[in-house]
Amino acid sequence: MASKCDIPQASLVHKEEPYALIILKSCRETHCHYCMNQLQADTVPCTSCTIPLYCSEHCQIQAGGKPFSNFQDKIGTKESHSKPVDLCSDSNPVECFPEHKHECLGVNWPAILPTDIVLAGRILVKSTTQRCSTESNALCDLGLSHSYTQICPESKLELHIYAIVLLCCLHRSFRLELPIIGVSLSQTIILISQIRVNSMAIVQMKSVDDAPDQFRKLASNGDALTSSLEQVPVGQAIYKAASLFNHSCLPNIHAYFLSRTLFIRTTEYVSTGCPLELSYGPQVGQLDCKDRLRYLADKYSFQCQCRGCSQLNLSDLALNAFCCVDHNCAGVVLESTIINGETHKLNNFPRAPEKQKFDSQLQGHKLNIVDINNMASLVLKFNNSTLQIHPGFCLHCGSHRDLDTSREAINKAWSYIKRLQEAIISKYISGTTLLDASRALGILRSTLHAYNKSVAEAEDNLAQAFCLVRDFHSAREHCQESIKILQTLYDPDHIVIGYEMVKLASIQLSLDDPAAVDSINHLGVIFARYFGPHVDFIVPYQQFLKRVAHR
Repeated sequence: MASKCDIPQASLVHKEEPYALIILKSCRETHCHYCMNQLQADTVPCTSCTIPLYCSEHCQIQAGGKPFSNFQDKIGTKESHSKPVDLCSDSNPVECFPEHKHECLGVNWPAILPTDIVLAGRILVKSTTQRCSTESNALCDLGLSHSYTQICPESKLELHIYAIVLLCCLHRSFRLELPIIGVSLSQTIILISQIRVNSMAIVQMKSVDDAPDQFRKLASNGDALTSSLEQVPVGQAIYKAASLFNHSCLPNIHAYFLSRTLFIRTTEYVSTGCPLELSYGPQVGQLDCKDRLRYLADKYSFQCQCRGCSQLNLSDLALNAFCCVDHNCAGVVLESTIINGETHKLNNFPRAPEKQKFDSQLQGHKLNIVDINNMASLVLKFNNSTLQIHPGFCLHCGSHRDLDTSREAINKAWSYIKRLQEAIISKYISGTTLLDASRALGILRSTLHAYNKSVAEAEDNLAQAFCLVRDFHSAREHCQESIKILQTLYDPDHIVIGYEMVKLASIQLSLDDPAAVDSINHLGVIFARYFGPHVDFIVPYQQFLKRVAHR
């Protein structure tokens, strides 16, 4: 998937309905089985088996495969483009297909089998029904990849067993005429493997605690939000076009959902011919390079070679680094596990003739070359034919840190932070717990690098704790320090920063801090970049904060 024209930031480049979809088991009692929205008190069950629950008669009818022509969508999803974007977009009307008819004939196998296996059953039924043929490959026209040849023998055996069980279930409940041997069994096995690699998680915004209640308290008595917003998965789906987008740990497009409809929007300016890439999982700033590579290899069976994993960047150097023993030095000290993950990138770092060109590329990627020079000047001596990096030695000045002693100090400090985390969950914060955690943060700051993500996490925990004890001045300070670190590891306008700015703005509003307006404006810019005009439906808290700020 590549752009055939220049695309401005925040442009909608793709919209699509799912080819097949299923709700996660953990959400069966809380979310509509058709639109994936949260269920209200009055629910509408399936008329045949009463197992699926729907939020309205409209969803019940569409799940049964019947059109509902009188229904008017309450969410405006039409958007014009200043320039046409030549992509595989799905502009056809929503297709109504009886999603679970073959599952509601008095059997309970859909409740027992894993979600991806039940989704495979829905794809098989829909594919064979549409083609009126039992001989064609269920996904022959979708072009999805699979990882069957790369997985271990135990996982292959699991796929074979699940494929046989699924075909047996479909024979009994749907009278599917695919034989449970030969080509049809092989196709079912590959189909399950394709789903595990290509399916997309349908996510919705949710707070760790009850954010709407938190904001109501903010409006009435000056409380503040005590936890970060997050996106949680509620369903799993295959999209015919969107499932074909490639991955990058530094993506330039972002996927989000309104009900079951997928939208994809650019998060930066995309020039003609540039690949449009999503993130399948952890991004630069979330995990370091070695952990991202391990995750992608285990889950998707490929070795990532995106620009985030093939070029030196500040986040991968600092995210889990120790600081130099010289307090005047900003260099990083790495452990052997981090060095093993970074050596390949560093040894392929551009030499002198290519340095100027590389510097300009880094600037375009918003990776601060000045900070990288300050942190790791030894590895940037471009005339060296090879790079030698040793655990425990500062990459800037060469000073040595005792890593064993440092790890011991960090582990002890984190024991106090974990106690604080438990206290936050219970919402009872004692003075001793708070004092011990504050001292532990001091140890983390003096041992770990200033951009280490663990320091940001500890700062965030203390911000939450101080909110609970209504010390909003201290909460604001720790929240701001956490955001400063995250802005360096990610991007000042990354969506993660937007989520954290919601919390900072609520704290500032509790203090009647005029800076709250700037924070709200900043998070508005970030969310507009990722969600466009749909931001009020995805992040309704933004409008609430604006109203409180101007009351």
